[in-house]
Amino acid sequence: MTDVSLGMPQLPAPDYPAEVRARLEADAREVIARYPGSRSALLPLLHLVQAEEGHVTRTGMRFCAEMLDLTTAEVTAVATFYSMYRRGPSGDYQVGVCTNTLCAVMGGDAIFETLQEHLGVGNGQTTDDGKVTLEHIECNAACDFAPVVMVNWEFFDNQTPESAKRLVDDLRAGRAVEPTRGAPLCTYKETARILAGFPDRRPGAVEATGGAGPASLVGLRLAKGEAVPGAGSADHVVPQRGAVPAEGEGEAAGRAPGEAPATHPSSHDAPRET
Repeated sequence: MTDVSLGMPQLPAPDYPAEVRARLEADAREVIARYPGSRSALLPLLHLVQAEEGHVTRTGMRFCAEMLDLTTAEVTAVATFYSMYRRGPSGDYQVGVCTNTLCAVMGGDAIFETLQEHLGVGNGQTTDDGKVTLEHIECNAACDFAPVVMVNWEFFDNQTPESAKRLVDDLRAGRAVEPTRGAPLCTYKETARILAGFPDRRPGAVEATGGAGPASLVGLRLAKGEAVPGAGSADHVVPQRGAVPAEGEGEAAGRAPGEAPATHPSSHDAPRET
């Protein structure tokens, strides 16, 4: 029979040093107290132990199980389900290149291939100096700024292969790097602690935002029927879907007053012969 590995080390696990255990227990109790049921704290506790060692170790999983009165199997099931929990040692900076549809056609695939060659690593692998772990991401939820690279979940928009190479070179050299928008950059362990629910006390970090771009905001205004810029004309208002047209509106398109525009299913929605 062929052995199947989930990428996690085997249990049982060694203990944390006493001083580390005491510190983590205090933090874990603070997290657990936020929830009516202790097992709901599993996700932030996994971030907490990841902040300690840079990935979820067997010791970390055992700690979570003991604090939440769960089995190690239950903890392992969650830790292996979500890609945000690392199963092996990772770099100080997780560099994620979006290779989903829009970013890919805008250059994301080229960026990822360039960085693999430039860093000498494959997907999910870490450079020898322990600084950068490279991975491809299916979506960074930032299509307005494609192609997008994320470093420890902070945005670097409108990248090119050359700008991405400069970015990782700066990270490895310890030079200051500023995201395009959002909070200042910090290490992966520091990010994991923030994700565990502890305050981000860096000046300006909480106030910083990484919102949607102009294209998405125009789409939102269209959906709400608000004024949007017209092509070559003053602002005009697009009616909300389902709104009754004004008098005379619609006749020009051959519709009776109050008649909704025709809809046509796409080829994906149309019934298919079987």
